[in-house]
Amino acid sequence: MLEPQTIETVKATAPAIQANAAAIGNRFYEMLFEKAPELRNMFNQTNQETGVQPEALAYSVYQAGANIDRLEELRPTIERIAEKHRALDVRPEHYGLVGETLLEAVEEVLGDAATPEILDAWGEAYHALAEIFIQKEAVKYEEVKAARGGWTGYRPFYVAEKVPESDVITSFYLKPKDGKAIIPQQPGQYLTLQADIEGEPYTHMRHYSLSDAPNENYYRISVKREDSENGNPAGIVSNYLHRDVNEGDVLLFAAPAGEFVIETEEMPIVLISGGVGVTPMMSMLNTLVQEDTKRNVTFIHAADSSKVHAMKAHVEQLADTYSNIEAYTCYSAPTEEERTHKMFDKEGFIDADWLETVLPDEQADFYFCGPIPFMKVVNEILKDRGVPAERRHYEVFGPESTIE
Repeated sequence: MLEPQTIETVKATAPAIQANAAAIGNRFYEMLFEKAPELRNMFNQTNQETGVQPEALAYSVYQAGANIDRLEELRPTIERIAEKHRALDVRPEHYGLVGETLLEAVEEVLGDAATPEILDAWGEAYHALAEIFIQKEAVKYEEVKAARGGWTGYRPFYVAEKVPESDVITSFYLKPKDGKAIIPQQPGQYLTLQADIEGEPYTHMRHYSLSDAPNENYYRISVKREDSENGNPAGIVSNYLHRDVNEGDVLLFAAPAGEFVIETEEMPIVLISGGVGVTPMMSMLNTLVQEDTKRNVTFIHAADSSKVHAMKAHVEQLADTYSNIEAYTCYSAPTEEERTHKMFDKEGFIDADWLETVLPDEQADFYFCGPIPFMKVVNEILKDRGVPAERRHYEVFGPESTIE
């Protein structure tokens, strides 16, 4: 239990952390990788280069400080991060080095403003939060290890099938090399890949959403090839999977993880995706069909055009077959052929006026996934429509970011 003075000091100085988030995050990772280069593989290096990871880390630190006296406000974030930590095989011994380095970064960036009193308070707060994570992650490790077909660490899977889904997205069907049982995922969860790529100086780890209904025979991930554009580097791992990995090759994966899962059973459900954000939605949609649910399902997908629209035919077939499923497509850059043959429902971007015409009249649960700008727009539309936070569920690719 933290002392009242510690809580007061942390809350009072949290805005200074927020104001210097990018600088603190960048310096933290520089020092951490100097001290422990073996930890570099736990972080997406593309996000490091673009600055997304450092700023997201410092924002999380600010959020923890601002809510240190009401940690229940952080419960969803803590659960999400603990799931990622379990998938990345984060262990208790990592927390000491990370905390020490984080305080050093804060001291260096804030200078004289980081008094011994402030650093001590933040150190106590960090250790209290670290203990929460360590205990929660220990439970998660034990649960997945004890489950039928579960495992800890990284398990070898071979690529049973490699199937192009669009010009940029390819599916990989994965079966366990040992032939033993696998733990069925919850629809919306992800697998974490550990990849050793020739020519790369360190191992890479990436989270990829599972894109099919749970089953006992295989997992399916559907990966977008991330090309370099708008000054952002090409995705090292996604290009490796598309270019170099073939049927029969073996890859290493942690057990399914993630908190972005269907939470209700009766209420109508709306699935909204942009780009490769369609992958967890396909797992949810296929699961709802597999369970023969009678709840109404509205499936909305946004893409540039049919060239990059994965699994379009499958979704249309489900909508034609099941009367409780409706599917809508929004293309921001359709071809003339697509316009002529009316291969989409809306041209341009998803907006409030159009969304209002396709959403169910009754209350519904909303799940959405895609690029962060896309999710911010969808979230604002739903908030303006009066959808409460507990019925707005989203998955963020990469580091935790603020959508609200």
